[in-house]
Formats: sequence, C-alpha cells, structure tokens
Amino acid sequence: MCIQFVKRIRVPNILVIIEHSASRPKKVAGEQLTVARALAAGGEVHALLLGDGARAAAIDLGPLGADVVHVEEGGFERYASLRWLRAMAALSEALKPSAILFGAGSMARDLAGRLTMRLGGALASDCVQLSGSDGNFELVRPVYGGRVRISASFAGPGPLIATLRPNAFEAQKPAMPAAGKIVALAIPEEPYDLRSVVTELAKSSSTRPELTEASIIVSGGRSLGSAENFKLIYDLADALGAAPGASRAAVDAGYAPHTMQVGQTGKTVNPVLYIACGIRGAIQHLAGMRTSKYIVAIDKDPNAPLMKMADYAIVGDLFQVLPALTEEFKRVLKS
Repeated sequence: MCIQFVKRIRVPNILVIIEHSASRPKKVAGEQLTVARALAAGGEVHALLLGDGARAAAIDLGPLGADVVHVEEGGFERYASLRWLRAMAALSEALKPSAILFGAGSMARDLAGRLTMRLGGALASDCVQLSGSDGNFELVRPVYGGRVRISASFAGPGPLIATLRPNAFEAQKPAMPAAGKIVALAIPEEPYDLRSVVTELAKSSSTRPELTEASIIVSGGRSLGSAENFKLIYDLADALGAAPGASRAAVDAGYAPHTMQVGQTGKTVNPVLYIACGIRGAIQHLAGMRTSKYIVAIDKDPNAPLMKMADYAIVGDLFQVLPALTEEFKRVLKS
C-alpha cells in the first residue's frame, strides 16, 4: 500500500521533541537524533525539551547530535497539554522544519495528532523506518496490530510529523559532537492553557527498569504454564537487575500483563542481553527483539527457531534451569 503526497518543499531543519526523566533524556532520544541527522542532510537539527529538569537534560543532547536545544521550564513544570502544544507549535512555526520527530509514547499520543492539525502537516505514527532529504521522505509503519507493514512517501507542503518506535532505530553518536547550543524558549502564559493540568504522577512501586530502556531483559513464554510460575522470570530478572518481559502467547494466556509483551504487537527492545525462557521464537516475537546484542535461549526443544538463532542455547527444563541460574547469578554478583 503506498500513499503519495505530490507537492514538494525544501526546508532543511529537523525538529526533535525530546522526553526526559530524572533530568536525563530518555533512551529513544539518541535514536531520534540519529534519524534527524540523516534527514537534515546538512541542515540544522533542533531539539525541544519542556518541563522540570529540561535544562539539565539538555546538556546531553549536543553529544547526541543536536545543533540547537530549545528549553523552557518556567510554567512548564507540570504537564499541561494545551500549553505544551502551543510551545511546540510556536517553535515549529518559527523554524519551519520539514519534519518533527517524537518518540512513540504517551506524550506523542496526546500531542502529535493535534500538532499535525495545527501546522497542516501529515502524521505517521509508530514508524520503524524513515529516510529521505529535502522534505521528501520514505517511511514504513505497522498497521492492523502489526500484521501488515505499509510503505508511504511524503513530500509536503506541511511538515511530516512522525513518531518513532523505540528501539526500532540504532542510535549512533556523531563522530564530531554538535554544538548543542542551549536557547531559552519564551512562551507567554495564557489562562486558557491551564484548563487541564497534570497535578500528580503516580509512580510504580516497582524498582525494575522500564522494558524499552533496560540493558538486560528476561522474557518468559507460554511454557511457564501459569502466572504463578512467572515468579521464576521475576526472580532471575531481579538477580540481574533486569526488566521482565513476556511473549504474546504468555500475555494472551494471562500469565503476564500486556505492558511486558515483547514483539511486533508489543514493545520493541534492544538490550545488551536478552534471555528467552520457553519462547519458541515466532516471527512476531523476533521482530521485537532480534536486534539484541546477545541472545540466550532456554528450551527443551533444541530445534525451536529461537534456539537456532541464539548466541547461546541452553537445552533443558526451564523449571530446573531458571532456579539454578538465579542462585548462581546471586552468588557471583554478590562476591
């Protein structure tokens, strides 16, 4: 399926909307800026950070490839969608970027569509491939719950607003860091903006790393047999300081929540180490984790697809292997 927009425009600037947490850019920021540098083709890469801690997080963006970092904290401490939308729109109208890149997440779901309407552009959500230059872009995004991928092209006249699926792109630091010049963004307050304001963020009591940010992931499949048996996954993950994950089959069976699902219809991950426990390796699951640096597969069946592609394969009963691994990692890491 191909969608063609025919009117062309040449504007080199690329604007990247950066989310941050604890005064640090989220992991997807490196991927966004890598894509932005490729799209800018000699133009400038601008980044925008809003909210409490934005100025501290801005320092990290020059080494990742941002030429200019626009920061506003005053009046933006708490998330107010209308005020944040107005700030994004004002900067976009000043820069006239050919593309605006979000990381696919809660903020993008709230604001990307509305920003598209305000600027008269086109929205492409959850992109897994994006390339082009001079305002002409080619992209790939999944639809129908990941069952189909469509290719689309865009050539203006408004900006392309794209949300990038985390871990679908490889973050690469530039050989020479960009200037990363920090510029204050002054947006006058308007009472209308504060009709709805986030008054409190309820943080999870879990101390485990977030799945898409984790460097180590331990995932379980339907072979675990029950939600109670998933304690084996949590125990090994906790011993390694890892994030627990699950296959779609395990989630559909009710063994784990959807927030833990890895795969084409779940989350795309890119850890240093991915440990798959009782996961055969359906193509949909592989699509979400195949870029992991090292893959360890544990299964009774040595001919399972994931066992064949793993860097290390353990043939055995996971109900015996997982407790043994957990105890051994505890012993080694404690010493």
